[in-house]
Amino acid sequence: MKDFASDFRSLRKFWHNFFCMGFRKYWCSLAVLYAIASIAQPQQATTPTVAFTCDFPGSDPSHYAISVSSDGRASYTSDGKLTRDSEPSEPFSLDFSMPQATVTRIFDLAKKAHYFEGAIDSKKKNIASTGQKTLSYKNGQRNTSASYNYSPVPAVEELTSVFQNLAITLEFGRRLEFDHRYQKLAINEELQRMSDISTRDELGDVTVIASTLKKIIDDPSVVNTARARAQRLLDSASAGKK
Repeated sequence: MKDFASDFRSLRKFWHNFFCMGFRKYWCSLAVLYAIASIAQPQQATTPTVAFTCDFPGSDPSHYAISVSSDGRASYTSDGKLTRDSEPSEPFSLDFSMPQATVTRIFDLAKKAHYFEGAIDSKKKNIASTGQKTLSYKNGQRNTSASYNYSPVPAVEELTSVFQNLAITLEFGRRLEFDHRYQKLAINEELQRMSDISTRDELGDVTVIASTLKKIIDDPSVVNTARARAQRLLDSASAGKK
């Protein structure tokens, strides 16, 4: 009987060791294969991106951000109001495609500004505040940013205007979408304001809201004056791209 118990314990120990060793080898092999696969898999390249943010309490919007990738993908977020008298709403966000000509201009200016390495603010104390702005650049090898109120660097100054004007256009597009859905009689006044700003050369690339303008143009329930204004704005933007 003692021999049987001893043999049973030995057999149980054998199978315990066998299974433990088997599982250890399995998990070790799996870990090695995973490590090899990770090394063999090519690293995903980071798409170069230029971003701009502006924080200016008391203005509308008081905060907005635009991000543009070299492949034309772009995004916009803001806390702008839908109407002058409305309360601040939920943050607005939009993904859109940036025209290639504007993408090229943005990245050329970022290069001229040395991708925002180092200080770009004038540091002068007698300059009025126009909001805290930040420009940033990111790719696989570089991740740089710089903040400023006003910059004497020509490329930064021009790039600031590009982004500020784009924000104006995108805010118009947002309000026109709202008006077209809920208050079509307000479209004409909004387009008049947009036309006035365009004549002062303070409007960004209108083609980023081309789909919104086309919906207004094609809608017979919108007054003809508004439809004609939308068409002129779109035609002017298209002519500027030629």
